[in-house]
Amino acid sequence: MTAGLDADVVGADAAADRRDELVAQVTDHAGRIARELARLQGGDYGSREFDTDRGTWTLKYEGGDVDYLRFDGRGDDVYVVSTKQPPDPEALARAMADYDAFVDAFNDYVRSLDGVLDDTADDLPAIESVDSVVEARERILSRMREACDLMAEQLNRVEGNDYGSFSARVGSSRWELKWEENRASYLRVGGEGGVYLLSQYQPPAPKDLRAHADDFSGFVDAFNEHVSEISESLDTVEL
Repeated sequence: MTAGLDADVVGADAAADRRDELVAQVTDHAGRIARELARLQGGDYGSREFDTDRGTWTLKYEGGDVDYLRFDGRGDDVYVVSTKQPPDPEALARAMADYDAFVDAFNDYVRSLDGVLDDTADDLPAIESVDSVVEARERILSRMREACDLMAEQLNRVEGNDYGSFSARVGSSRWELKWEENRASYLRVGGEGGVYLLSQYQPPAPKDLRAHADDFSGFVDAFNEHVSEISESLDTVEL
């Protein structure tokens, strides 16, 4: 029963070497297609399918290189190019029998785009400038920032802390000024998830600023009343 162990085993080196050589050639050739697709689709990565009479080819690329090239021959999936493992030589042979058709399908796709933008107008409409809106917003926010910094300075002096907050209700909205040392950190309307009129991150949308700007004076009045109450309470102290 062990006599067969003396028989010679045919090496697969030749088939494997030819397979690797062919895959390297296809990788280089399909890489050119990948780079053309990337130019057409406007991105460094993507994929596209190309149908032939025998099946469907899928080319996936990333950074101008082939991620994989797959041939679906009606249920017979073959990864002709893959980053994981090379294809079986017989499967590669079946796929390569249709490779020319794949290239023809790509070429037909490119040709179909010839002149597709010829009638597209390039006299695009003028774009309105936001300069006046931004300048008005900065002017309003600058005055708010100046007033809130002054409030922060007064709060810092009277409370004796380097940071804190002052809140008041103006109409139906809750306003909150958070301060640190002598500067306002933020001014928010509406509590958690509300609108930040002043922030270290970004300015409010013009519509949000317009919705609350007129009520800012009410917030200042509430602050002044708060200061007055503190003063009156201290006036009653006798030593």
